[in-house]
Amino acid sequence: MKFGAVPLSEAEGAILAHSVQAGAKKLRKGMWLGADDVETLRAAGFEEVIVALLDAGDLHEDAAAAAIASAVVPAPEAASLDVTRAFTGRVNITAACPGVVDLDVAALEALNAINPMITLATVPPWQQMGTGNMVGTVKIISYAVPETEVREACDLAREALRLRPVVYETATLVISEIDGGAGRKGEEAIRGRVEALGMTLDEVLIVPHRTAEIAAAIKAAQGDMVLVLTGSATSDPFDVAPEALRRAGGTVERFGMPVDPGNLLFLGEVGGKPVIGLPGCARSPALNGADWVLSRVACGLKVSAQDIASMAVGGLLKEIPTRPMPRERRRPRG
Repeated sequence: MKFGAVPLSEAEGAILAHSVQAGAKKLRKGMWLGADDVETLRAAGFEEVIVALLDAGDLHEDAAAAAIASAVVPAPEAASLDVTRAFTGRVNITAACPGVVDLDVAALEALNAINPMITLATVPPWQQMGTGNMVGTVKIISYAVPETEVREACDLAREALRLRPVVYETATLVISEIDGGAGRKGEEAIRGRVEALGMTLDEVLIVPHRTAEIAAAIKAAQGDMVLVLTGSATSDPFDVAPEALRRAGGTVERFGMPVDPGNLLFLGEVGGKPVIGLPGCARSPALNGADWVLSRVACGLKVSAQDIASMAVGGLLKEIPTRPMPRERRRPRG
C-alpha cells in the first residue's frame, strides 16, 4: 500500500486518509474517492490530498478484519460468541451468554507477530464475561494489508477463541455461624456473584460452625453446586469445613490458592456436585481468588491443582490497608 499526498489528478479510486472540509461538504477519512469527490476538492481549492493507494495483492481493512474474525471464530453460535460486521477495519467479538473465555494464547500471539498493522486484542484467558461483554476486537490499523499476511494470520489462529458457557443453573450456600461472628454478612455479595453467572442462589442454609452440622447441610443441599462460607476462617486442610465435606461423603481436591485475597479456598465435590469452600473475603463484592474458581467451575470446567498454581502470577489482586496485619510495615522516618 502506498500512503501520502497525491495530486488530485491521481486521487480518483484512492482512499481518503484524513477527513477534510471541502467547501460546504465534509469528506470523511476512509472513503473511496470518486470522480465527483475529486471535483468537490478541486472546487474547494485543493491541489493535492493525502490518500492510501492499494497495491496489487492488498486487502482492504474491512475485508481483512472480516476474514480474520471469521477464521478465529468460524462458528459464532457454537462458540457462544457474537461477531459484528467489519467497519473502519474493526470487528468486535462479544459474549453471547455468561461464561469464561477459552483462547489459544500461543496462536493469538503468533497472529499479532505477523504485521503490526494486523491486530487482535482479547481479554485474559478464563476471564468471566457477561452477555454482551467485549471478548476481543480485530483491528486493521492501516487502510489495507497484504492478502498473503491475512491468510497467514487466519491459518495460525483458526478457532483460537471461544466462550465456555455456564452449565449449572442453581447453587446452595451453606453459612456456618459462631458466637459474635459475621452471621449472614456476605450473603448478598455471593448472591450477586451467582446471578452474574446467570445462575440462581436457590437455597441458603444457616448452621452452627461444627463439622456434623455443616456435613448434614452439604449432604442436604439441593443446588447444582454447593458453596460453603464459614464463620471462622478455614486454616488447615483438616479444619471444620473440609472435614465436613469428607464426612458428607465428598472429597477435598485442593485447599489453599496462591491468590491474595482468596488464599483460604478449598475445592471438592460430593455426589457429583462441585463444592467450593469460600474464603472470608468472598463476603465483599471485590474481586478475589474465589471468583476465578467459581466462574470456571460454573462453566463445568475441571479446575486442577496446576490450574490453581498457575493463578499465582497476576494473583496479587490488591493490598488492603485495613487488614490487621499489613504485608509491609513502614519504618518511622528519622
